[in-house]
Amino acid sequence: MKKIFLLTALAVLLGVATATAQQIAVVSEGGETTVFTTLQAAIEGAAPGSVIYLPGGSFSIADSVRITKRLTIIGIGHRSDNDNVDAKTWVAGNLWFSEGSSGSAVMACYITGNVNIGEGDASVNNVLVKFCNLNSVQVLNNTCTNTYINQNYIRDQSVFNESVAIITNNVMHSIKGVNSGQIYNNLILGYGFVSSYASWHYDYSNIHANYSSIHNNVLTGYTHSPGSSYYHVIMGTDNTIFSNICPEDVGDATFIFSDVDWNDVFEEWNGGAIDPMSDFNFTEAYQQYHNIGIYGGTGFNDHQTAPVPYIVAKRIDQETDAAGQLKIQVRVKAGAGE
Repeated sequence: MKKIFLLTALAVLLGVATATAQQIAVVSEGGETTVFTTLQAAIEGAAPGSVIYLPGGSFSIADSVRITKRLTIIGIGHRSDNDNVDAKTWVAGNLWFSEGSSGSAVMACYITGNVNIGEGDASVNNVLVKFCNLNSVQVLNNTCTNTYINQNYIRDQSVFNESVAIITNNVMHSIKGVNSGQIYNNLILGYGFVSSYASWHYDYSNIHANYSSIHNNVLTGYTHSPGSSYYHVIMGTDNTIFSNICPEDVGDATFIFSDVDWNDVFEEWNGGAIDPMSDFNFTEAYQQYHNIGIYGGTGFNDHQTAPVPYIVAKRIDQETDAAGQLKIQVRVKAGAGE
């Protein structure tokens, strides 16, 4: 039934589209579709539990806008090489999931800023970020639980403020402050600031976590500069660490890649860029590590499209017929995972 609602929403979008405004379909839990022309209006006008469908194009969002109800925001993807005709979905700004928004999600968007979760001491739980290209995830307090981060490109350090998070199958910069979490099958390409003790002593790491399970990750962003700064692959207390590829011996069954040329390890290393044009499949010589990294475990969606139908072709007549009907033809395709 949900797919029928979505097709209705797509038809509404095509029927009212103009050359000057993007159309955003909001589908309520009961199946009612409403159309808005700005993301802010869609967020403010949507009933709790609604799905906001963003077509291709750019949607700006003011930093003052807060999501205070359960909403799901779904774009058509952030990759320019996908076969949909509406280009990628671009969200210009930050998304704020504030008090009342537990159970929300954002999927298949390019986000220029951060996804911020929880303000003050508000518990905002079970928020999902999936199939997105974004600057970072920022959980703002330790009362939030079960932040799910899955199959994203995350360009800068994500901070979880000692909260519970499940972080799986991402290409990302670095992780700070997970508590009692799960960090599986990620590719960590950078190191981020953790703490400082004096002006001459700074700590950095790929992953900083406590009481967490950390396994089957590839950790490449490692440098050691003794005397002024300290870089470690993993920092924290009482973590369970095993079967990671990294430049130093940490945990059980560590695969130490200290002097490796990453161009030999991955199909298209691309300088280690957190970018969809990089190809992080292992080369034939390293296939024995196929269960480690983003393609191990539950895997990675290369297309970065949400598992809902999206437009791949459309035709709209310029004029209505004699009966006042406007002919609209739409061809849709299910996203990966459908």
